Amino acid sequence: MDEPRRRAYLQALGVQVWTPRAGPRADGQGPREAASRPGMLADSHPDPGAELPERIAATESDSTSAVSPQPSALPAGRLSWDDLRRQVASCTACELQRSRTQTVFGMGDPHADLLIIGEAPGADEDRQGEPFVGRAGQLLNAMLHAIGLQREQVFIANILKCRPPGNRNPSLTEVAACQDFLARQIELVAPRLILSVGAVSAHNLLDSDESVGRLRRRVHSYGPGGIPLLVTYHPAYLLRRPEEKAKAWEDLQRVAESLGI
Repeated sequence: MDEPRRRAYLQALGVQVWTPRAGPRADGQGPREAASRPGMLADSHPDPGAELPERIAATESDSTSAVSPQPSALPAGRLSWDDLRRQVASCTACELQRSRTQTVFGMGDPHADLLIIGEAPGADEDRQGEPFVGRAGQLLNAMLHAIGLQREQVFIANILKCRPPGNRNPSLTEVAACQDFLARQIELVAPRLILSVGAVSAHNLLDSDESVGRLRRRVHSYGPGGIPLLVTYHPAYLLRRPEEKAKAWEDLQRVAESLGI
């Protein structure tokens, strides 16, 4: 990606690219070279002592957590994309079918290297039938652009396929009703990497109650194939807490490293 475009994407994400002033070299032989450094958000503070990994593959084994896959209860667990989409659209397995406008199946490249899994549809998603639209969707697009990806190059799905009333967190019953739909989507996409976005997504995919702040700096493993899984903040959270965008940028850099972007 050319430098002007990269800077434009980082600016859209809210990450400031700065160039330090030239100063004397340590050996006293003249001015040192100035270097561009993508990174810190204006008026934000990084984690003390935080360092980015050289490569995602170099993550120590003691920081990797494996997760047993959930057993599939759907009789149509081997459905094709089209049949799965139809089954989601006609689902009446939980009470959300009474309040939804429409289901939100997911969208993107069905063979994407990167699978993004969010929490549950909101009001905009319920109206349009697509995941991550509105302001949060615009920020997610900017986050992807910052590492050289277009929305169409990834697949985006949610833990739930229907909006919980009032945007409340999903219940255990609702998650259970949708888990086989998501499991089949993961099987069909067969991504190289899963990016779990937000606490509800991370807690359900990893069967964990740890905070996103604690989960996000580790490489996790999902399913029998051990798909690498990273955790980051939800764009809606970043809109409320823009000072956390610098940490999200660290997470995106790890995504780019793992995909060789």
